[in-house]
Amino acid sequence: MASAIQMPAPVCLIENSPRKGLVVQQEALQVLSEISQPVVVVGIAGLYRTGKSYLMNRLAGQRKGFSMGSSVQAHTKGIWMWCVPHPCRPGHTLVLLDSEGLGDVKKGDTKNDTWIFVLTVLLSSTLIYNSKGSIDQQALEQLYYVMRLTERIKVKAAPEESEDGLEEAGQLVPFFPTFVWAVRDFTLQLEKDGKEICEDEYLEDALELEPGDSPETQRCNQPRECILRSFPHRKCFIFDQPASRSELVRLEELQDDELNQDFQQQVEKFCRHIWEKSPPKSIPHGRILTGNLLGKLAETYVEAIESGSVPCLESAVLALAEMENAAAVKEAVTLYQNLMKQRAKLPTETVEELLELHRQCDQEALELFHKRAFEEGMCRFQAELTRQVEEVKEKFCRGNEEASRAKCEDALRELFQDMERRLGDGDYNVAGGFQLFQTDLLALVKNYREVPGKGVKAAAVLQEFLQRLKFLASVILTVDQSLKEKEEELKRVQEQYKRAEQKQKKLKMILTALSVLFAVVSVIIAF
Repeated sequence: MASAIQMPAPVCLIENSPRKGLVVQQEALQVLSEISQPVVVVGIAGLYRTGKSYLMNRLAGQRKGFSMGSSVQAHTKGIWMWCVPHPCRPGHTLVLLDSEGLGDVKKGDTKNDTWIFVLTVLLSSTLIYNSKGSIDQQALEQLYYVMRLTERIKVKAAPEESEDGLEEAGQLVPFFPTFVWAVRDFTLQLEKDGKEICEDEYLEDALELEPGDSPETQRCNQPRECILRSFPHRKCFIFDQPASRSELVRLEELQDDELNQDFQQQVEKFCRHIWEKSPPKSIPHGRILTGNLLGKLAETYVEAIESGSVPCLESAVLALAEMENAAAVKEAVTLYQNLMKQRAKLPTETVEELLELHRQCDQEALELFHKRAFEEGMCRFQAELTRQVEEVKEKFCRGNEEASRAKCEDALRELFQDMERRLGDGDYNVAGGFQLFQTDLLALVKNYREVPGKGVKAAAVLQEFLQRLKFLASVILTVDQSLKEKEEELKRVQEQYKRAEQKQKKLKMILTALSVLFAVVSVIIAF
């Protein structure tokens, strides 16, 4: 489930340090890295001491948070960030960026101020430009001055040549936020030609080009053309003074009933619009950013600025795509590995069974990759995903074979125990022992084949086992044949002995008969 975060107070996202320059703060990056939800990024910019921080605190649903001051000294340095659950978009995080005010005369070097404004524009999905009084030529020129800073930004690493900068400026629009002009301490009547007009009509009237082509007219129209071109989606809000001058020093402490009622309603209307209408932060091709990606984007932009090069939006997107696609590959491979571990009951009966499981898990991993990966460089990273998944698959195939081998060897070891005992008892060391051995071995093979779940190495392990027994079988056969030969020799000797004994008996009978005959003859002669 996508993670949300609740920060108790803002932290500095980009420090504007006189010694170090612009530095992305690790604490803020850590916070963003933990936000896997889409982010709606609302940034505010404008002259210092115009009450920007008060509006941002109200957008956070708080009265205190972003630093506010009651003097003419600017309080916010760099860009500060406050991440809160989005009040109107479940599953989204609202990221509020309060930027350092422009025009602080106490600063000797305002170079980084300009970059702070550019970064606020590039990181926001909605930009609030905060000014005081009214939208007149001076206000337009103040905004135009900082908008010209975007000329420092390149869209493409190698842009095509064009006759003017309009094509390049038009290409910036997909990277730019929606625009809200907040006019503070507004005292004029919203009327035109005696008719009441709304705030948006007031803004569009202020941006209407002056007719004519004189140098003076062209100069007056330059701010209008720049704003119209850069921000096709525009909105305006006016605010009365919130309280009396003496009460402004403790504005964040004032309760609702102590505020100017018109101001209170205007703030509620403003917050409701920002909450309901501000889009999630995205980059070209409609890719919506998470907090983690927003942090990486901030790092990429600041690194380009601090290296002295011109920020290139295409390069930033490509760098972001490179990091995210690499992370997508890692996440997809991890998913594939975990799915295989969960679903594969090793050993499988067949290789095809494991390969079918591989195809299922590979498809789910590929779907996750496509869901997270950027289009830029996707083919290259998908090829890398395929390579890594193939490596993991091969490990599972080896593991499947090893598990099968272990189970088969255990089964044979257990089945062989009875034959091993008979070997020890010498049951096979008799004439006819080889036949007995063969009978027992055939019974073992039959029982082995009936053992379930042996896996893909069942036949190979049995073959190896029988191969190892060949020598033992040959020894038993030799002993058996030797015993049979000796037994036959013994029989021959016994038969010879028996025949000799029979001959001896016959001889004795003959001798006895002769003795009797001699005796008879002797008697006869005597008579």
